[in-house]
Amino acid sequence: MDEPGFDADLPARVEGALAAFLGRAGEQIVRTEPSVAAGIEALSGFVLGGGKRIRPTFAWWGWRGAGGAASGPDAEGALQVVSSLELIQACALIHDDLIDSSDSRRGNPTVHIASAKQHADQGWLGSPAAFGLASAVLVGDLALAWADDMFADAPLPAATLAAARPAWRAMRTEVLAGQYLDVRTQAVGDASPEAALRIDRLKTAAYTVQRPLHLGAALAGADEELIGTLLEFGGDVGVAFQLRDDLLGVFGDPSVTGKPAGDDLREGKRTLLVALGLELAKERGEDAAAEVIAGAIGAADLSDAAVDTVRDALTAVGAVDAIERRITELTASAMAALERARLAEPAPAALTELTELATQRTY
Repeated sequence: MDEPGFDADLPARVEGALAAFLGRAGEQIVRTEPSVAAGIEALSGFVLGGGKRIRPTFAWWGWRGAGGAASGPDAEGALQVVSSLELIQACALIHDDLIDSSDSRRGNPTVHIASAKQHADQGWLGSPAAFGLASAVLVGDLALAWADDMFADAPLPAATLAAARPAWRAMRTEVLAGQYLDVRTQAVGDASPEAALRIDRLKTAAYTVQRPLHLGAALAGADEELIGTLLEFGGDVGVAFQLRDDLLGVFGDPSVTGKPAGDDLREGKRTLLVALGLELAKERGEDAAAEVIAGAIGAADLSDAAVDTVRDALTAVGAVDAIERRITELTASAMAALERARLAEPAPAALTELTELATQRTY
C-alpha cells in the first residue's frame, strides 16, 4: 500500500503548488513591465487568500481512486494538474463577483472593489468604478490563461496529459456555458425549477465535482466505465452541493459564509430554492408568500428585515424542506454510485467524507 504521501496534507500541498507557480509565472512580464505587478499581486492574493480547495481535492481523489500514487514523481505532476483548477476557480469567482456586483468575498473586498479603491486613493484619471471593472476582467482572464500554463507545464508524460485534456476542455466550456445560462435565465425571468436545475448541473455539478473527478481519474488511466460511474457520482454530489449553497445564500450566517445573507436574492439569482418557493406558494394558494418571494428577486436594496420575511415565506410554503429532501436523495444516490465504482483505497472513505462536507456544510 502507498504511504500517506500527499493524502494527509493535501490542502497544504495544493497551496504550496499554487504559491510556487504564481511566484514564477509573472517573473518575466514584471521585469519587462513592472506596473503590471499590482494585477499579479491581486490575483496571487485572491488565490492564496482562502478557499475550500474542493475542486483539486475531488480531482486528487479521482487520481488516487483510479490507482494513482500518493507520492513520487507522478504524484507531483498530478498535484500540479489538480492545483491548476484553483486558477480556473479564481477566474470564475472574480468574474462572478463582477457580474453580480458583489462587494465582498471571503470577508474581503472583491477584486473590482479593491481596484476601484486603489484608483480613487491614487487620484488617477477617469472613473474608479470603470478601472475596477476593467482590472477585474483582466485579472480573471490572467487566471484562466495561467491555469492552462500550470496544467501544460506539469511534469508528466505527454500521453498522460493528453488523456486528461478532454476533461479539462469540457470543464472550461461547461462552467462558462453555465455562467452564461445563469445570466440569461435572470434576464428572461425564467423562474422554473427546470431552468434552475440546468444551471446547477452545468455551472456547479460538472465544474465542481464531475470534471475534477474525471480529470484526476483520466490522469491515472481510468477506463470509460469507471469515468462514467464517477460522473454519475459527481453529478449528484455537485447538484446537492449547489442546493446547500442556495440555502446558505439566504439562511447562512454572514460571519461564517463571508457574504451578506440574501445576496442571491438581491442579485436576482433564480435558484431552485426560489423556484420551488414560488411553485409551492402558488400550488397552495399562498398568494402573499408568492408575492414576498417574487418581490425579493433582484431587489438590490433588499433590507435584512426583508430577507427575514423571505426566509419565513420559503420555510412556510415548504421550499426549505423540499430542498433538504432533494439533498438527502441526491446524497444517497451518489453514495450508491460511489460503491459501484470500487475505487482503490483510501479514496472511497475520502470521497464519502467530501460528500458529507459538500452537502452538509455551513459555509
